[in-house]
Amino acid sequence: MRKYFIKATEEYNTLEKSVPAYYFRRTYNSGAEQTVKIRIAVCGFYELYFNGARKTRGFLSPYISNTNDYIYYDEYEVRMSVGENVIGVHLGNGFQNNPGGYIWDFDKASFRSAPMFSLIVTRGEEILLKSSSDFKTCPSPIRSDDYRFGEYYDARYEIAGWNEKGFDDSSWGAAIPAVAPLGELAHSAIRPIIKERETLPVRIFRKGDGFIYDFGESNAGICRLRIRGKAGQRIELRHSDAMKDGDICMENVWFVRDMWERDRHLIQCDTYVCRGEGEEIYEPTFTYHGFRYVRVDGLEEEQATKSLLTYLVYHTELNTVGDFDCSDEVASMLQKMTRRSILSNFHHFPTDCPQREKNGWTADAALSCEAALLNFDPEINYRQWLKNICKAQHADGELPGIIPTDGWGFNGGNGPAWDSVLAYLPYFTYVYRGEVSMIREAAPTFITYLKYLRRRCDEKGLLHIGLGDWCHVGGIPPKAPLNFTDTVMAMDIAEKISFMLDRVNMPEESHFAKEEAGKYKAAVRCHLIDFDKMTAAGNCQSSQAMALYYGIFEKNERSAAFDRLLELIHGNDDHIDIGVLGARVIFHVLSEFGYSDLAFKMITREDYPSYGNWIKRGATTLWEDFYPDRVSSMNHHFWGDISAWFIKRIAGICLNPEGAGVNTVRIKPSFIGGLDNASAYHIAPAGKISVSWHREGESVILSVTVPNGIGGSLELEPSYAFEDGGRVRCAVTGVYKITPSPYEA
Repeated sequence: MRKYFIKATEEYNTLEKSVPAYYFRRTYNSGAEQTVKIRIAVCGFYELYFNGARKTRGFLSPYISNTNDYIYYDEYEVRMSVGENVIGVHLGNGFQNNPGGYIWDFDKASFRSAPMFSLIVTRGEEILLKSSSDFKTCPSPIRSDDYRFGEYYDARYEIAGWNEKGFDDSSWGAAIPAVAPLGELAHSAIRPIIKERETLPVRIFRKGDGFIYDFGESNAGICRLRIRGKAGQRIELRHSDAMKDGDICMENVWFVRDMWERDRHLIQCDTYVCRGEGEEIYEPTFTYHGFRYVRVDGLEEEQATKSLLTYLVYHTELNTVGDFDCSDEVASMLQKMTRRSILSNFHHFPTDCPQREKNGWTADAALSCEAALLNFDPEINYRQWLKNICKAQHADGELPGIIPTDGWGFNGGNGPAWDSVLAYLPYFTYVYRGEVSMIREAAPTFITYLKYLRRRCDEKGLLHIGLGDWCHVGGIPPKAPLNFTDTVMAMDIAEKISFMLDRVNMPEESHFAKEEAGKYKAAVRCHLIDFDKMTAAGNCQSSQAMALYYGIFEKNERSAAFDRLLELIHGNDDHIDIGVLGARVIFHVLSEFGYSDLAFKMITREDYPSYGNWIKRGATTLWEDFYPDRVSSMNHHFWGDISAWFIKRIAGICLNPEGAGVNTVRIKPSFIGGLDNASAYHIAPAGKISVSWHREGESVILSVTVPNGIGGSLELEPSYAFEDGGRVRCAVTGVYKITPSPYEA
């Protein structure tokens, strides 16, 4: 297919000059009814039509990539009729030409060009039709489209029937041959982006000459505009997560202040120009936004109706495989917010935020992937993204901080905490799904990466080459030293790689990785631990929690080290004082030592800083940071491991706890003092595991359901005991009455 690429023009969109999205059409006369296959590879986004019917498998197709690495194609089976048949393609810029991504150098990407596609129609092995200059082309009503900024649609350019039989395309131009980028052709074997639901505004109010539509919660997607307007009437939709002084606030959506005067008119803005003929309906085709509010300009008073805008919530098709609920409204809301943030930030692959960046930041996905796998089924798309991660690796082993990229994110926006995505995606997919194909495919990249890290060590065997405990509470620099977080994360990466390679029968490589992990642990213990005070470098919550969670302290040291962590927490009035790396581990450490109540308090309390304080300040999704007086992105997911903590620690569902396989489970709930009840479930490969508990007087009634084929244990924290004094092993399904332990200190 590489030799069949075509495009409409050599020109491509810039921020200074708009170039329309183009229509392409081609007729084919069939002598008989027959089933054929259409294969279409695209550099950009596309919409495919056959005999006037839309066939595109998902919104913003195909899969997004650096097309010098991979060019993705989709396949469709259609039924040709006797006589004329019509193939129509609508082509948008996508990642192939994204001037709105100039901050990350996408405006000068080596693969940048006008969008292009290659298409063949086959019957068995026979090629019936292929893309060539026989395709006719014409500018569409989309006068400009940018993946990050938005879309400009002028309905006066609409062409009725352009993709149907009998249309006269004699005035259209001919497509021109295009040289494809260097990437390998790959089938887009992923879950597509789908519309989850439609929502109407919860309130509408006027602000100056515009109208603000509030949809009640932040999500990601587009708006459907339904209007009866005058010819040439221009409607502008600006999308935002925040309000300020009674108007939408765009300042936290875009952060390039030297280009603010230009960009503020473009970011998250869709424009529609009416044709002026009855009711008109518009939905953007080649962009999406993250938002709760929409400011609409260009309306007459009577046009500002509730039915004017409908929020179409879009994300990758992820099925729910788990959830959590409890009697505490704050914790239950935080679970909903985490799920919403994960979904909002999954468009083909995990992104950091759905408004200002839409980048595949590696740490964001690593930090939340366990929560994502407990709640949803992202593993198919994880596998495809992992292939892109491996492809992005430099020959020396270095990985970028964002994927896809054409170079931005090396030498600064990365490092072990970010690069951990290479190990975390296949590791946690194995833990929760028993999936090993990702491990086998990434194995060479694992080894190359570990050798790269060793070359980057200093004379002490420590690493300090990347980003550290990012977004520390209060916006202050991280308290955990970079050489500590980098080296500990490198150790954890090596341990997980060793574990995985052992599972796919690569003993020599597994042993190498295990030795690397041991070297990093020894370096940290030698240079970054004060054994007199049993304190990790930095003397802070993040360092101490990471040292405990990742096993830097030995068994006989852990009690004293945990006491030091408690001192640090209590010294901060039981508030969090962490960045994202500390947040990933601190609550699990507290639970491990029997302090789930303290972890729950730190998460749900309403005073600053806490997750609960976000809700008090109006959050409906997880925010990027814990500034006391401002917010950066209002829809991030890298703080979202709290959902995993809820399911694993409060409900107590811990699948595959020792890495023995997905058919083992440990049920060990935490009966949080402030909760009357809690429940959770997770659908493992063998079936649904569910746990619920509620209080009856001084006792707790625990209900556990485990499917056939899964064995494990039911355990209690030290302060509780089974009423009959026994402990159930293996056959954990049942209802149990639990009372406070008489041995409680």
